[in-house]
Amino acid sequence: MKKISNTQYQISNIQSYAPTWNLKFGTWNFENILSFLDQKVNSFNHTSFIETDPIQVPALFTTKENIEIAGFLAATLAWGQRPTIIRNAMRLITLMNNNPIEFLMNTPEDEWDGFADFKHRTFNSTDCLFFLKSLRNIYLNHGGLEQVFTLGFQKDQTIFTALVHFRKVFFELEHEHRTEKHVSDVLKGAAAKRLNMYLRWLVRTDKAGVDFGLWKKIPASALMLPLDVHTGNVARKLGLLTRTQNDWRAVEEITAKLREFDPTDPIKYDFALFGLGVFEGF
Repeated sequence: MKKISNTQYQISNIQSYAPTWNLKFGTWNFENILSFLDQKVNSFNHTSFIETDPIQVPALFTTKENIEIAGFLAATLAWGQRPTIIRNAMRLITLMNNNPIEFLMNTPEDEWDGFADFKHRTFNSTDCLFFLKSLRNIYLNHGGLEQVFTLGFQKDQTIFTALVHFRKVFFELEHEHRTEKHVSDVLKGAAAKRLNMYLRWLVRTDKAGVDFGLWKKIPASALMLPLDVHTGNVARKLGLLTRTQNDWRAVEEITAKLREFDPTDPIKYDFALFGLGVFEGF
């Protein structure tokens, strides 16, 4: 496996951009905001970003299936303090003998006792064991994670239907109702931040080398913004989002705006909005 450094991300290395236009956010015009966001994408979308982000977990691997599985588990745990997210995601990978696909396919369930005390916030061992069973079912009976998301996407060429289909397949095995809260339900209006972030990781590709670009049948142009409190607040300050709730309707609104800036790769601006909120306190 490729080893990822834990070196602290050096914010001081990022050149701060001082806009010269009116600081009343609502008066920034299209060109102003586009220039500002493009500069911030260039600041944050590089390999140093990996060192403080959960994407470092799947970045440990080179095989497609391990990147997919490790990425999905890391994205699932991606709420709370980032060091805790990364530590717990790394623990899951260690419990899977640092080879997720091999573990799921060849380790009997009666040897999964190492997960009995796993916990990340409200995600407990019951949830964890079901996630492993469901992932194994997906690779045994549905062609893998890429196939499931792709089949959903092809229904009407939207990420919305991809997420609906994925959730249906994911919970087709018997499970406790409590576990359902750990996979967002866009049919109920959820923003699905973690799933959209996961799709960004697997679908997007560029020369920066952060996202993997492994899945070729879902275009980057169709991706939706991984909306959270940080990206939402920055988007509102820039006048890109009017909806006050961070829900699916807000995801649709902000993503539509970002497509005006770059129709082929709108979610590259996740780097800008997230970086501005988390690293620069914008």
